[in-house]
Amino acid sequence: MEDYKDFEVNKNTEDDHCVPNNTGTVTGKNKDLLWKLLETRCFSGSTIKIMACVSMFVDHSFHMLLRKYRSYILGLDYDSIRRIDTVYKAGRAFGRLAFPIYCFLLVEGFFHTHNLKKYLLRLLVLAILSEHAFNLLATGNNLSLAYQNVFLTLFISLLTICGMNKVRMRNDYPIGVKTVVMGVIFGAGCLAAWWLKTDYDYFGVIAVVVMFILHFNRLLTCIGGALVFTFEPFAIFSFIPIFLYNGKRGLKAKYVFYFFYPIHIYLIYYVVTYLLPDL
Repeated sequence: MEDYKDFEVNKNTEDDHCVPNNTGTVTGKNKDLLWKLLETRCFSGSTIKIMACVSMFVDHSFHMLLRKYRSYILGLDYDSIRRIDTVYKAGRAFGRLAFPIYCFLLVEGFFHTHNLKKYLLRLLVLAILSEHAFNLLATGNNLSLAYQNVFLTLFISLLTICGMNKVRMRNDYPIGVKTVVMGVIFGAGCLAAWWLKTDYDYFGVIAVVVMFILHFNRLLTCIGGALVFTFEPFAIFSFIPIFLYNGKRGLKAKYVFYFFYPIHIYLIYYVVTYLLPDL
């Protein structure tokens, strides 16, 4: 993983253990808690993945619940509708934390995977396997071409940065030619995501490319990513755990996190559709 020079990971502790950076120690009872957090990086990759999964689960639960009970809610009095709307918006806002984390981890995976072709293949296979679940989530139907799931967005994004990086590494191309070709690849990725109507469409590709370009500096990565997601203000808060990522893998449960996406959608759909009563 990355060799961050501004912090150390205590190898005698668990991955999620917070340790001070090597420029000073966290001392003094009066030191602000936020400043203490910024002096440490205490979240492993699995920890921020769990955060993204919880965020996504809450978001999709609220989405399906509203779809089921929309008619009932609209028949309530104004104050009740307003209270429900407030809770609903809070749940959906919490759900905005997930996607930026997945974008960041995709870029991390690009730089650290041993086999990019297998990485791309996994994302493509998961995009195909998740499409039926996503159709149930987005439209309630078994088949829909209106939107495609987020793993197709991530696949296109990874393919885009693979192409851009391949051009960047060519020593026989002048800088100007490299810039133009990389721009064309970037534009093609955005166009593909938009044309296929993937979740987050070209914004997802832009976010991944920005984090790829700024990967050399975590703070710049967070600032650049946050600027991309200004259209979803609550998504900006996801860059707090991203900044506090310590570069460690954490739990070795790669496929659990991969298959959480379709499985949790099927679970929510089954509970909401078949177990919860109609009102």
